Amino acid sequence: MFYTTDTNQHGLKHDPFKAIVAPRPIGWIGTKGRDGSMNLSPYSFFNTVSDSPKLVMFSSSGRKHSLKNAEETGVFTASLASRHLAEKMNASSEAVPYGVSEFEVAGLTAKMAELIDAPYVAEAYTVLECRVTQVIQPVGLDGQGAEAYMVFGQVVGIHISEEILRGGRIDMGLARPIARMGYRDFADGGADVFEMTRPAGAEPKR
Repeated sequence: MFYTTDTNQHGLKHDPFKAIVAPRPIGWIGTKGRDGSMNLSPYSFFNTVSDSPKLVMFSSSGRKHSLKNAEETGVFTASLASRHLAEKMNASSEAVPYGVSEFEVAGLTAKMAELIDAPYVAEAYTVLECRVTQVIQPVGLDGQGAEAYMVFGQVVGIHISEEILRGGRIDMGLARPIARMGYRDFADGGADVFEMTRPAGAEPKR
């Protein structure tokens, strides 16, 4: 089948776009409001964008609480959403009024970061502490702004639990990061881990 996205007449029960761009890592974003309130929300539009400097990005569909707090405070955390926390990650996606802590809603422990004024999930295996570098609203071919806002942050601190370290590496079979697929589907990133060596000359020079 083929269809053009200007009409989006795919004939399917659900739009397949997000199921095609999958799996997508989940940025479990922790922020603190100017009023002192704690916020925690999972974003499947999340990824690394640079290794030097270490930059990550999450994209908010509309002006949500994480975006507001990150813009106003200039910081956020990204906790690893792993399989053992999947149900609590899902619970933290509940739409609640500003000022209500999703940490409490999901039964999670909010712990303050070491270098920035933002909370993270204490139960998470890994956490990134980030300072905002840019907030942009991307545009489409018509030049109009998308209904999304991209928040870029430079990672200034990293937490790793020794529970998932084996042989000097993070063992993905233990970390079991979850990812968003299409529709209501998720994937367990530790369920079928395999290794491949890149072709000669393809490995980055460090």
